Amino acid sequence: MRHNISRGARLLGAAAALALGVAACGGQGGQGGGQGDTIKLAYVGTKSGEVAQLGINILNGAKIAIDEYNAKGKGPKIELLEYDTQGDPNQATAVAPRVVKDGAVGVIGLPFSGESKNAVPIFEEAGIPNVSPSATAVSLAKNGWKTWHRVLANDDVQGPGVAEFIAKNLGAKKVAVIDDQSEYGKGLADTVEKALKGAGVSVVNRQGVPAKTDDYSPVVNAVKAAGAEAVYYGGYYADAAKLLKQMRDGGVQAKFLSSDGSLDAQLSVQAGPAAEGALLSCTCNVSTESTDPQVKAFIDAYRKKFNIDPATYSAEGYDAATVFIKAIEVGKRTPQEINDFIKTVDFKGVSKHIKFSPTGELEAKDVYIHEIKGGKIVSLGTAAEAKPSS
Repeated sequence: MRHNISRGARLLGAAAALALGVAACGGQGGQGGGQGDTIKLAYVGTKSGEVAQLGINILNGAKIAIDEYNAKGKGPKIELLEYDTQGDPNQATAVAPRVVKDGAVGVIGLPFSGESKNAVPIFEEAGIPNVSPSATAVSLAKNGWKTWHRVLANDDVQGPGVAEFIAKNLGAKKVAVIDDQSEYGKGLADTVEKALKGAGVSVVNRQGVPAKTDDYSPVVNAVKAAGAEAVYYGGYYADAAKLLKQMRDGGVQAKFLSSDGSLDAQLSVQAGPAAEGALLSCTCNVSTESTDPQVKAFIDAYRKKFNIDPATYSAEGYDAATVFIKAIEVGKRTPQEINDFIKTVDFKGVSKHIKFSPTGELEAKDVYIHEIKGGKIVSLGTAAEAKPSS
């Protein structure tokens, strides 16, 4: 998932310099966090703001994994530090040096690609390994970073997967493609558009509408005039809900599809009955029931602790934390030791199989489709097999 980037070169340069400075201090950054009876990990990502729920889901999943580890009492206690970026790349730039200074040996985050682009260079300079549960920008893996990893596949996997689902499983011949003009939304929508055209589907309307727009009537009118059978939206649930509700109010009954940025119960809460039947793609699989003992145990623990079902990226948050836990369990303590170990991880997570390529990419590449039924998110399986209920 990518979030809109507003990046100042001077601010990033100053922050990176600060990171280097604190990393050079004894007991901080690359040398800290793993001494004594406590070792520090950090969650860095949104806890407040318009799309806060996606970050909270990640944080909750990480807390379950760390609670389980600490309860065993077989190694140093893990202390989870929490830093709120509000999903803002500039906030992420400001927060990252604090993470280094506070002595974290690993970072669970960042949720969004825009903030990852700003903050990861600071972690890279300090040598602190970081595992994103949800940042999907293709470009992130092309920066040559040695400390960065992610536990889901990128947009070059998701875009073609959802396009194939639209073309083959839905059988749509005319599709409108809309985005929120963010790096995430536009990038993914462009990928979907290209793949749709490659599959012989006509993209009858293609436009970008800035995030936080309230009036989508021009889009609704254009989609209706074009006779679109399906509408794909690249963006986040807050704006997707407004667009979807106004589409239905305007008489547009085309199938509505979006991606992981909209894969949250808040889409249904904010759009109301209009959300029924919406189809949402992700390289994550949101499961609230499972026959797999490992996944069922995670779901049960999540419900017991938070009194809610796990949601989008909860399982990825758990698996990202588990990557660090596995390193700590075998005696790795410094950021360098942990980062070296991460290159070797190969385990069955609760979200998917976790194994990284040399560029930090996840090797598993499945795309899943979800549908809103009765106000709840239901997994339909992989894009190749998924069939909507109506």
